[in-house]
Amino acid sequence: MKDWIEYFKNIPTHMDYEGQARAEKYFRIIITLFGMIGFVWGFVVQQYSQTIYILGAGFLLAAIITIPPWPMYRRKPLDWQKPQSETSTKVKKKK
Repeated sequence: MKDWIEYFKNIPTHMDYEGQARAEKYFRIIITLFGMIGFVWGFVVQQYSQTIYILGAGFLLAAIITIPPWPMYRRKPLDWQKPQSETSTKVKKKK
């Protein structure tokens, strides 16, 4: 049981800022592309339901590609400042 808990704790759950922007860009492109294709196909076959099915497939594809934090969205992590100890912050506040 502990092995499973450690396994799930080690799964990365973050994206960097550039990865978030890239994921949003991909999501918009996929949705727009499937929307246009769905509209044209629905118009050709005169079935609005076909448009909705194609748009739904595009949404599922975009969700699979953009929601999980794939490694391509974690290429440029931020360099965070190291935490300060309490004694150093108290000394700075007194001055």
